[in-house]
Amino acid sequence: MTTPKPLLDIENLQVTFSTRRGPVEAVRGISLSLAEGETLGIVGESGSGKSVTGFAMTRLLDASGKISGGRIGFRDRDITKMTSASLREMHGSAMAMIFQNPRGALNPIRAIGQQIADAILAHRKISASEARAESLELLRAVKIRDPEKRMNAYPHELSGGMCQRVMIAMAISSNPALLIADEPTTGLDVTTQKVVMDLLASIAAERGMATILITHDLGLAARYCRRVVVMEQGRLVEEADALTLFRSPQHPYTKRLVAASPTATSRVEDLVTDDEKLLVPAVPVPQPPKPAHGTPPLLEVLDLVKRFDDGTVGVENFSMAIAPGESVGLVGESGSGKSTTSRMICRLLDQTEGTINFNGQSISHIPAREFHRAPQRREIQIVFQDPNDSLNPRFNAFDCIAHPLIRLLGMRNGAALRQRVGECAHRVGLPANLLERFPHQLSGGQKARIGIARAIACRPKLLVLDEPTAALDVSVQAVVLQLLDRLRREDNLAFLFVSHDLNVVRMMCQRTIVLRNGAIVEEGESHQLFDSPKTDYTRELVDAVPHIEMIAAEKMAAGA
Repeated sequence: MTTPKPLLDIENLQVTFSTRRGPVEAVRGISLSLAEGETLGIVGESGSGKSVTGFAMTRLLDASGKISGGRIGFRDRDITKMTSASLREMHGSAMAMIFQNPRGALNPIRAIGQQIADAILAHRKISASEARAESLELLRAVKIRDPEKRMNAYPHELSGGMCQRVMIAMAISSNPALLIADEPTTGLDVTTQKVVMDLLASIAAERGMATILITHDLGLAARYCRRVVVMEQGRLVEEADALTLFRSPQHPYTKRLVAASPTATSRVEDLVTDDEKLLVPAVPVPQPPKPAHGTPPLLEVLDLVKRFDDGTVGVENFSMAIAPGESVGLVGESGSGKSTTSRMICRLLDQTEGTINFNGQSISHIPAREFHRAPQRREIQIVFQDPNDSLNPRFNAFDCIAHPLIRLLGMRNGAALRQRVGECAHRVGLPANLLERFPHQLSGGQKARIGIARAIACRPKLLVLDEPTAALDVSVQAVVLQLLDRLRREDNLAFLFVSHDLNVVRMMCQRTIVLRNGAIVEEGESHQLFDSPKTDYTRELVDAVPHIEMIAAEKMAAGA
């Protein structure tokens, strides 16, 4: 019996980018194959070359990139030697791609119905009315609510999940044999992520499409891919079926990725890392003592309400308390009111109604625009979601950390300021030689460390963490989480930890509050809440999280 020829066959692929400092090898001789209807996962951290591999397969590399060696065979045709006309014919009709940022990939000034019709008309000679009718059917196929109404909507009028469904509709419009999904769920909350991925998997199964899922989320690859390849620094370092790869990884890099991925049973200290661990020695730090009975809370929020100018209710009757040294998680889907609540507590946003008491004093009467002058400003600090956007690009690392010391504590340039900044940098594991560098000269993990050093510089009592690791790779995330947990124990810091990553909240927080549409639906001790949720909504959130070990057990039981 002859083995069927693979749909896609890549041999010794090499991709090089021209830069001002000379050529950079982004992909270094990888080889892989994909059968008809198969789902393959390509996993790795930022800079591993996984997205570049996807762009090379479709010949969509930018002007500075070129395929410098190797062969990409697709149905016995070498893509590297195709003419522009042949490539245009192939894109969409034989091979399609879903991009990482759906809103950025859609035309902002064209209705989505027209954009789907454009994709259809690019490959088939049919009338505009027929293309529009097919566009409507595709919107129904990707389960968009009110498809007739959405036909005339623009990308900015749709949520991130809706935009991703539109991208899927465009990608499948001409029944391609291969669909390449590049980080299709980045930025989506867990339930939307599950809906989008379930939809993608069911469409691929119905139409017999082969799929390549490019992701840094190992849980996602474990759940949806039969076979997975791991990339590091442009090289393919390991390849196996998903069950084998995640249960018994062989390569040191794969072992590190699997260990650093939070699971339903992980503890912060279990997130093993290698090189980064040397920067922040793993010295055991005991839990701070529990406050004595009757100790007033550090933060007390009563009946907080936020109504926006258009009448939208962002937060409704929100009440909570945080004790000194306690870590409380705030979880929910996008639009649930998590960030709005945290911004009001930090006094970056005024509430409509309600009371916020901090350390026994009301701060809710202080307008957000005046709070920087209040003495409580130094005691409530925030670590923002994106370290790229939250650091001043004109400040070097030293200036970023020194800024709150100068503004809030009145420190002046001199030996005392240098010593304090150096101390903060040392505590977060930032080497002193990086203090003179600007944000664009630093990695994501280094920028995250600066954000944390800046937040702890004034020795606050409450740290509000707004998705602090959402933009980081899993191994960098592991280091940052270990760092935050150590700082909390050493300084008896209280945390309000805002996140949609339930595995991280389970590890980092003693209590968790679940928000939906601005209101609390459930709260309680974290492990108990996640292990035995009392509401259907919390259960839905918990079930949507892809756990590597749970998925492995399910596949074993199913004999996959």
